[in-house]
Amino acid sequence: MPPLQSTAPTAAEPAEPSLRLYHHPVSTTSRPIMMFAADHSLAIEMRVVDLFAGEQFSPAFTTINPNQAVPVLEHGEFRLTESSTILKYLADHVGSATYPAETQSRARVNEAMDWLNTGLSRELLYGLAYPQLFPPYRRRTAEAQQEVLSWAQPRVERLLSILDADMIGPNGRFLVGEHITLADYLGLGILTVGEAVGLDYAPWPNLQRWLRTMKARSAYVSTHAMFHAVLAQPGEATATDMAAG
Repeated sequence: MPPLQSTAPTAAEPAEPSLRLYHHPVSTTSRPIMMFAADHSLAIEMRVVDLFAGEQFSPAFTTINPNQAVPVLEHGEFRLTESSTILKYLADHVGSATYPAETQSRARVNEAMDWLNTGLSRELLYGLAYPQLFPPYRRRTAEAQQEVLSWAQPRVERLLSILDADMIGPNGRFLVGEHITLADYLGLGILTVGEAVGLDYAPWPNLQRWLRTMKARSAYVSTHAMFHAVLAQPGEATATDMAAG
């Protein structure tokens, strides 16, 4: 007679910690994560923080992020802020090729993301676009407003020329080579804000081609619908700070 098989219950496998994203669908720094998650069919609980109502300043959300900014990612008990860091974490979590494992390839993606965050973002968003879009960034007088825009404009144009000629180039498809990377998601969030204030990208044909490529992705429409609806008429948004995070 064969030996009896044990009927004792086996221990259940521990449940995978859930992912939760605090965000706003107009936020410059939330949209890259939203689009990445959609492209990768990630199961993430999406919680909207109503920036228009100032929910980011509430005691409840300040407990979640003392910076009072979106996005915030929770993975079980683990919590992350900062859009670039969240993108990298999620890419590693799912083993996405958008954040290559090979050291030098990954360094190139990091380099592009740092450039977008510390260079282009500073000039295009805080120097040129946000003062036109969001009341907290507008200067107190028309003269001061014009001064800040005039200061930023040539700096933005210089950086766009670098992006167009040196990063994308005449034959490039994405910001770092021929395959989409995290830099493309991050860059799209920034450059679409330029469009919201009527920035004409016609002088930069490689940049225009890249924008068309990114917008042709199936996840673009669903993750950017609110952004286009709210910022269709520049200058009329009333959010306290749509750029936080």
